[in-house]
Amino acid sequence: MKTINLSENNSILNLYMAELRDKKYQQNRLLFRNNIRRIGELMAIEVSKTLEYKPKTVTTPLGTIDIPLPKDDIVVATVLRAGLPFHEGFLDVFDHAENAFVSAYRMYTNREHTEVGVHTEYMATPSVKGKTLIIADPMLATGGSMAASIEALCKTGKPKAIHIACVIAAPEGVDVVREVLPEGSTIWCAAIDPGMNEHKYIVPGFGDCGDLCFGEKL
Repeated sequence: MKTINLSENNSILNLYMAELRDKKYQQNRLLFRNNIRRIGELMAIEVSKTLEYKPKTVTTPLGTIDIPLPKDDIVVATVLRAGLPFHEGFLDVFDHAENAFVSAYRMYTNREHTEVGVHTEYMATPSVKGKTLIIADPMLATGGSMAASIEALCKTGKPKAIHIACVIAAPEGVDVVREVLPEGSTIWCAAIDPGMNEHKYIVPGFGDCGDLCFGEKL
């Protein structure tokens, strides 16, 4: 099992992450969503390097050429609602992928908002049996929503491989998800922050991704 932190190597990803974290930049939802999407595109390209490939002969106007193409059947899944722009970034790269959607969200279980539970109420997915499953969710905080999503999706069949993709993770969430992932899985993070505050938000993080993308909820 591997955990890959893309922030360990400098790239244009640094600029997108700096803008996402900036309180002033966050005031423009369109720009915020666009950076979430662009990070999805960059991460999808990194994931594509791990797939299996086989050559295909392509006919051009002047001849033929063999080009290695991915042989994996891919399902890109996301956790509603914050994951939608991130999901779109992956689809910009894996445009032939099937799609899955899970409604798994956390709820505070005490008055002080320091204890969190997970509620799952909706899922739309093809079978993931024998396929490469990519679950894209921007925030991996407690890990509860992601763990519930993994378990729900894998009930449709055993995937060939599982990739967990997030923009920002907390070490606690990574540990929780590693407990439910099969061997050979990979966790991809654009950044891993030091931890969470008493309300289970990643610090320094960038706040509530769903609210920043789409507006505050009741």
